[in-house]
Amino acid sequence: MSEKEYIIPYSYDTRKRHYHKTSRGKVEKFIVQLKVNYKGKWREVVRYDCAHGFAHRDSYNLAGKNKKEELNLNFEEALTLADDDIDENWESYKQKFLEGTVP
Repeated sequence: MSEKEYIIPYSYDTRKRHYHKTSRGKVEKFIVQLKVNYKGKWREVVRYDCAHGFAHRDSYNLAGKNKKEELNLNFEEALTLADDDIDENWESYKQKFLEGTVP
């Protein structure tokens, strides 16, 4: 069993948190989050995970409202999508979050 966790800073107030756990080369658990430091508190903007037994994405706004989207992918595919999506789109997700809209 192997676990990896790291944080990638994109800017002084924006970062990605990545965690995954594998067993025999298969992803058993994962979470990839985009977080923004807003008024001194780290707030979730987008989170990919498998907390409910299926891969999904939660998107948040400043008021804490969220939108859940089932991904219909296996955990390995969802983990790759999560990393790539946040790497490529973090700036627009951050802007939409600060504007009060859910991406």
